Amino acid sequence: MLLILTFVAPVMGMQGPRLFLVVVAACLIKEASGFPNGKVSVACGDMKPQHGHASSSKSAPYNITVDQTTFSPGDQITVTLQVVPTTEGAAFKGFLIEARDVENLDGPAVGSFSLLNPSESQLLQCGDTQGSAVSHTSKSKKTDIQAMWKAPENPPLGVQFMATVVQKYKVYWVKLPGPVVSLNGATVVPPPKSTTTATTALTTPSVWNKPFSSEGCGRRKSCLRDPEGCDPERDPLCFFLSFTPEEHTVLFELSGPSSGYMSFALSQDKWMGDDDAYLCVRDGDRVDINAAYLPGRTEPEFATQNVLSDMSWRLADGVIQCRFRREIHLPVHNRSRFSLDQSFFLFVAHGRSADGVVHRHDRQPLISTYQTVITGPPKDLAGSRSPLLMKFHGVFMLVAWMTTVTTGVIIARYFKMDWPGTTLLGQSVWFQVHRALMILTVLLTSVGFMLPFIYRGGWSKRAGSHPYLGCTVMALSVIQPIMALVRPAQDSSRRNIFNWAHWGTGTTVQILAVAAIFLGIQQQALLLPVPWSTGILAGCVVWGILIDLLLEFHNRGVIQTTVTVSEDKESILSTHLDKERQRKVSLFRKIVLAVFLVGNFGFLSGLINTIASM
Repeated sequence: MLLILTFVAPVMGMQGPRLFLVVVAACLIKEASGFPNGKVSVACGDMKPQHGHASSSKSAPYNITVDQTTFSPGDQITVTLQVVPTTEGAAFKGFLIEARDVENLDGPAVGSFSLLNPSESQLLQCGDTQGSAVSHTSKSKKTDIQAMWKAPENPPLGVQFMATVVQKYKVYWVKLPGPVVSLNGATVVPPPKSTTTATTALTTPSVWNKPFSSEGCGRRKSCLRDPEGCDPERDPLCFFLSFTPEEHTVLFELSGPSSGYMSFALSQDKWMGDDDAYLCVRDGDRVDINAAYLPGRTEPEFATQNVLSDMSWRLADGVIQCRFRREIHLPVHNRSRFSLDQSFFLFVAHGRSADGVVHRHDRQPLISTYQTVITGPPKDLAGSRSPLLMKFHGVFMLVAWMTTVTTGVIIARYFKMDWPGTTLLGQSVWFQVHRALMILTVLLTSVGFMLPFIYRGGWSKRAGSHPYLGCTVMALSVIQPIMALVRPAQDSSRRNIFNWAHWGTGTTVQILAVAAIFLGIQQQALLLPVPWSTGILAGCVVWGILIDLLLEFHNRGVIQTTVTVSEDKESILSTHLDKERQRKVSLFRKIVLAVFLVGNFGFLSGLINTIASM
C-alpha cells in the first residue's frame, strides 16, 4: 500500500447556484480564494492542485519520515512532513494525507488516520473509508505536520509515504516520494525511485506585438463586442471576443480593459454552471492563458491537460489581449471541454487577480443575446450585461416611484377643489384618480419586487442595503392601502390620527424608494453608466420636488380665504372666491400638472432608454 501525504494549496473558483448572468460572474459571483479550509477531497485521485501551472522542476525542500519501518494489522505509524532543516523560507500552507497499496499506486485510499495536530489538521474521506485522509484547516504557514496512520485489518504487503506540497499558488511539487514501510514477515519490492506524477507542462504563451482589430467581423469571423460595434484597435474601453474556424481548429481573440484578467465561457444556457471557460490572467508583466471548467458560481477548475495551442498575449494601456487555438473536437476524457461545432451562449467577464489567482468579476458578464454555433457562418453578435428580468425590475420601480406615486400625491394634495359636482363611479374625481394611481403603484412595485428573486433564485448576498430597502418599501406599500381601507369616519376623533399616519407612512416609503432606486442603478445586474444616469435620476427627483413646492406656494398664497374642505367631499368654493377666480386657479394647477408630466416623461424616457440599451 502507498501512503500518500498530499499538500494542496488554495485554488481559485466561484461558488453558488446555477443562475443567469452570473459570469465568470458570474454572476455574481464569491471571490476566488482557493481551499484555505482544507476541503480538498477533489485532489484525492491525481494529487494535482488545479492551479493551471506546471509543478516546480526544482528540488523539493521537504522530507517525509516515519517512526517505524515495519507494521502489523492495527499498528499505528507516525508520519511527519517537515521542511528540510537547512532550508529557509520553504514553509507550506496545506496538506492532504492518504494511504495506498505500494503495488497499486492508483488504487483507492485504505487505512485510517487520527490527528496529532488538531489545530492544523482535519480528517477527510478519500475513497470508501472515513478518515482515510488528513488535510490542513487553514492556509497558515507550517514548517512541519504529523499524522498517525492505522494499518487496516487486512493490510497490503507495504506502503510508501508521498506528498504533494504547495508552497504558494504557483510553486508546488506533486507526489514527492517518502520511505517504504513493510508488513512484518513480507518482502516488498521497492517502487521505482521516480514515482512523482508530473503535471502536464503548459505551453508558454508568446508575446503578440500588435493590437487586435474588429476588421472582418461578420464577414470572416464572428464577434461579440461591448459597446456594440466598437474596435479594440482604436477604443481602449472595448470588450472584444472573436472566433474564426480554421480547418479542424478555432482561433479565439479576447481583449478588454482589466487590471487582472479577461475570460469568456461557452454555456448551453444563460445560467452560470457546467460551462467551458478560458481565462487570460495577468501575472506581473505577462499573461497566463488557461482552459477551465465552471461547475457553478464557484472557483473555476483549471484544466490539468493543455488543450490550447498557438497562445500569445499583449499588455498595453491597461488592456489585456490574448489569442489561442483550440481543436474543434477533443478526446472523450476532456468531458469539461465542449465540441465547438455546437451552439452556445457566450459569456465575457473581467476582474481582478493577485499572484495569478482570479477574483470575482468586477461587472456583470456580457452575455450574447442568442446562442451561436462556434464553427458556423461569421456573425456580428449582440449581447447584454443586464438580464431581461432585471431590466423590467428597474423599469417597473422607476414608473411606480418616479411617476405614478408622485402624480397621485399631487392630485390628492392640490386637486380636491377641482371638478366640482363631478363624480366617477360614485366618488369624487380626484379621489378616484388618486386611488387608481396608488393601486397601480402597488401593482408595479409588487411585480418589480418579485423579479429579482426569480432571477437570483433567492436572496442576493452582494447587493448591499438595496434589497433591505426594497423589502421595506414593499411592506409599506402594502400597509398604505390597508390603512386607507380601514380609515375612521370623517367625523371620528381618530380621523386626525389616521391622517398623520397615512401621510407619515406615505412620505417615508417615498423617501426609502428613492434611496433604493439610487442604489439599484449601481447594482451589477443593472449597472447604469455614471454619472449620467445618476444625474438624470436626481433631476427627476428634483423636478418633482420643485413642482410640489410651486403648487404648495401657489395654494397658500392665492387661496387664503377658502373654507376648510372635507377631504372626502367635493370642494366648495368660499363665498370670497368667485367662480371666475376659481376657474383661473384650477387652470393654473392643471397647466402645472401637465408641465410636470411632460418633464417627468422626459427624465423617465432617458432612464428607460438607458436600461434598454444595457
